[in-house]
Formats: sequence, C-alpha cells, structure tokens
Amino acid sequence: MLKRVLLSESDLPDRWYNILPDLPATLPGPLNPTTMAPLKPADLTALLPGKVIEHEFTQERWVDIPERVRDVYKIWRPSPLCRAERLERALDTPAHIYFKYEGVSPSGSHKPNTAVVQAYYAAEEGIRRLTTETGAGQWGSALSFAGALFGLEVNVYMVRASFEQKPYRKSLMQSWGAQVYASPTRRTKAGRDVLAGDPGSPGSIGIAISEAVEDALGRDDTKFALGSIMNNVLLHQSVIGLEAKKQMEIMGEYPDVVIGCVGGGSNYAGLAYPFMQDRLSGARPRTRFLAAEPEACPTLTRGKLAYDYPDTAGLTPPLYMHTLGHDFIPGPIHAGGLRYHGDAPSLCLLKEHGLVEARAFPQTEIFDAAVRFARSEGFVIAPESSHGLKAALVEALAARESGEERVILFNISGHGNFDLAAFDSFLAGSLENPTVSDAQIAASLSDLPSPSASA
Repeated sequence: MLKRVLLSESDLPDRWYNILPDLPATLPGPLNPTTMAPLKPADLTALLPGKVIEHEFTQERWVDIPERVRDVYKIWRPSPLCRAERLERALDTPAHIYFKYEGVSPSGSHKPNTAVVQAYYAAEEGIRRLTTETGAGQWGSALSFAGALFGLEVNVYMVRASFEQKPYRKSLMQSWGAQVYASPTRRTKAGRDVLAGDPGSPGSIGIAISEAVEDALGRDDTKFALGSIMNNVLLHQSVIGLEAKKQMEIMGEYPDVVIGCVGGGSNYAGLAYPFMQDRLSGARPRTRFLAAEPEACPTLTRGKLAYDYPDTAGLTPPLYMHTLGHDFIPGPIHAGGLRYHGDAPSLCLLKEHGLVEARAFPQTEIFDAAVRFARSEGFVIAPESSHGLKAALVEALAARESGEERVILFNISGHGNFDLAAFDSFLAGSLENPTVSDAQIAASLSDLPSPSASA
C-alpha cells in the first residue's frame, strides 16, 4: 500500500485556480462601507496593494503565480498527501482516508500560501508596513514569516483569548520581527470602544480586523492583509487542491467526499475548489463537499445569509455571506481560527446551491478525534483541523455501517504544537463546550447593514 505521495518541485502549480467564473450563479459583490453601493476596485486602494485588488476582482479562471512566489513556496511545497491506513484499521472501516498535510510550512499551517503573495505584492509597490488580525495565531505567524522574507514591518492584532491561550504563537511572530498586540487594545478607537463596554472582552477576529484596518488607514506607508474569506485569499490557497488532485491520481483514486474545517473558508476552499471544478463541469457530479465548524460559532449551520461587515466596527466592505452578526463574540474555544462570524461569499453561495454540506461539532468531540488520530497516525493536529478530522471520522464510520467503500479526503490545515495546553485540559477532563443560544444569535443579527437600492 502506498502510504504517502510527495510531488517534486517541478510539480508545483504555476497557476492558481479561480472558481468565480465556474460558480453556478453570479456572486453578489461587496459593498462600499460608506455608501452601501457596489464596491469598485478603486475603493480599496487605500487598504490593499493594487495587485491584491486585481486578484480580488478577476474573472480569469487561471492566474499565473509569480516566479518569486513559487521560489518561496518551494521551501515547503508541494506538501504531502498521506493515506491514514492505521486510522482505517482502528475504525475497522472499508473507507479509504486521505489527508493533505499543510503543517509542513515554516509557520505550521496553510496560511503562508497567501501571506507570501500579499507580502510580495506589498513590497513590489514600495509598502513599508503591513497590519493584520489573527485568531489562533496561524495567520499572524504566516504574515510575520512572509514580512521577514520581503523586508516588511508587520503589526499583528491577536484575539485576546488566543493571545492568552497560546503565548508561544506570540513568541514565534516576534522571532520573525513582528509586533503583536492583544486585541482589543487601547491603540485604536475600535479597540477602546469595545473595552469601554466590556473591559474584560476576550476579543474576536472581527474586532481584531477593525483594529488592523484602522491602523492601516491611518498611515500612508501601510496596507492591510487579510487571511481568509476574500476571493484573492481563496485563489492563492488553491495550490493545496491542485497538488492534491495530482497526488490522488497517483494513488489511483478520486475522493467521494472532500472535507475541511471552516472558519472563514480559506483552507477548505484551497483544498476543495479544484475538485469542485470537476463537479461544476459535470466531470465528477457525485463528489460531496463537507464543511465542519464549531458549535460555538456555527456560521454555516445557523447563520443568516445576508450582507454584513467582515469587522466589528464596520470599517470594511460588507460581504454577502452566512453571518452570525459582526457584533457576535464566540465563546473562548481553543480553535481560535474558527471564531469568526462570517464565511467566504463563494463558499456560502455553493452551500445555498446544495453543493456544500455543513456540520457543527462541540469542542470535546473534536479533541477526542484529535487524540484518536494522534494515537493511530502520530500527528498532533491543530484544534481547527480537528473539526475536519471529526467529520472524516463520521464519514468513515458511516461507511462501516453501510459496508460500502468510500474515499475520504480531508485537509489538515496545521499542526497542534502550539495547542498543547488545550490538549492538557482535554486529557484532564476539564475542557468545556461553549454553546450559543438562538437568542444570542438573533441579538447579534439585529444590526446588519442595509444595502443601497443599486446594490
């Protein structure tokens, strides 16, 4: 049995795949946060590098990867695809389980796939400084790494709950030269406004985005970099799935179901969209796509499809997405990268058309899955990735019950080496399962923005 497929550097994709021209319906565009009219590319020039804006709006199916970016990718890409045959035996399932492992990057996750691109284009434009948000620290770590490569100052607003849970993520970012702040801070008006109402706020990704955007807009030498939900980010992440398609072909199989965790949607789209292209074209009409999220932040399973701000303060262009409301602050689960109130619009559109399924899992179940995986396959994976693993286990056990073979592919978006305090809590039996009530969701959805008549 072939256990692992390692592609050569010559197999590294030279183009990204853009799903927008293949979507089953027109994707509702973002809005100008001031006028609520449809957003124009020029509206983003104060916030993002020009080439990033171009990628955000392009309708080209294939976008060339710059050689300097490919050279950096080669530090860790192509990443391995593995068959989890020990896990299969432990589950006594006829399913074939494969995982794409993105934990091999310098920062330990899939996030550098876009961080390197955004930093490269910023440096090409003469930008000196980048600001960003981070939840669990994976995105902040990735941008810090990328900033160091291209000589950029990086300022990271890290959600306070994760800042306190994962102190070594801060150390990693600082090792690459970044400045890291526990959000909400008193450095920005957005942060001060939150602290005025809740001095002990655990923070949220939405709050951290507000702070990073405010910081960027206040200086001419600075741009903002976002780690998920935007079209350009999902475009850059498609290297994951493009590699995986080659690797599955070498394995002689094609997935029946493609699975990943979803916070904003970047790692899942990165794996799934190149396979989704086959379903949309009719080449593989029966492939299923399953997105896994936390019960404490159930955007796809319980959120409302509507225009909403990506950030708490309303500084960013409203997107048409499944949302829990930009004021929503999830409980302090350890999967900090999934504590986000919205999702990528393209992923939401696919869900609404029945092309993507969504399931939510409680925190203790995903840690139970992670420990089971560690004891069979050896890898201790991130709490975020463990949501995708949990969904893969559910599919594998369903195959056992039905007695049918099933090819399962899921993405491990990052390793769990900085999450061992969370594993300590789980193994000690003290890990909690934060929940969210319908009333909480309804309250946070009460202040959604209203598009203009022209939107």
